Amino acid sequence: MSELPESARRVADAARAAGLDITVVEMPESTRTAEDAAAACGCAVAQIVKSLVFQGAETETPYLLLVSGVNRVDEDGMAAVLGEPLKRPDGRAVREITGYAIGGIPPLGHPDTMPTVIDETLLDFDTVWAAAGTPRCVFSVDPNALAAATKARRHPF
Repeated sequence: MSELPESARRVADAARAAGLDITVVEMPESTRTAEDAAAACGCAVAQIVKSLVFQGAETETPYLLLVSGVNRVDEDGMAAVLGEPLKRPDGRAVREITGYAIGGIPPLGHPDTMPTVIDETLLDFDTVWAAAGTPRCVFSVDPNALAAATKARRHPF
């Protein structure tokens, strides 16, 4: 794994520390979008985990939403779940919060733990694919194991 970018190695280390047995794969093409990732991984777009960062509009608390590649976040509905309106941080803020650039944000391995919500539709699959720290690195994982490792609250999106 020494050939992987440093950010991907951090994800692999964080997964191992969380009890996940994953293999990070660097794809020859970009996996920045859910559609690109699905094509590269040979899976349905619904099996792609989008790791989206929002902040509380009142508290600035960062929230991590693990969303199926085919779903969008209902910000008003999620605000009711999380207890405050949400705002989208810019790319610089996302990098400060997560340690990763947009397009490669993994579901774990961030400097600080964030309240996390996972899209229940991801749990319908045996395997899902998530970003691993760069726009070309991904890993596959059992979604229930991912939910447990990230201590994610389950919710429909």
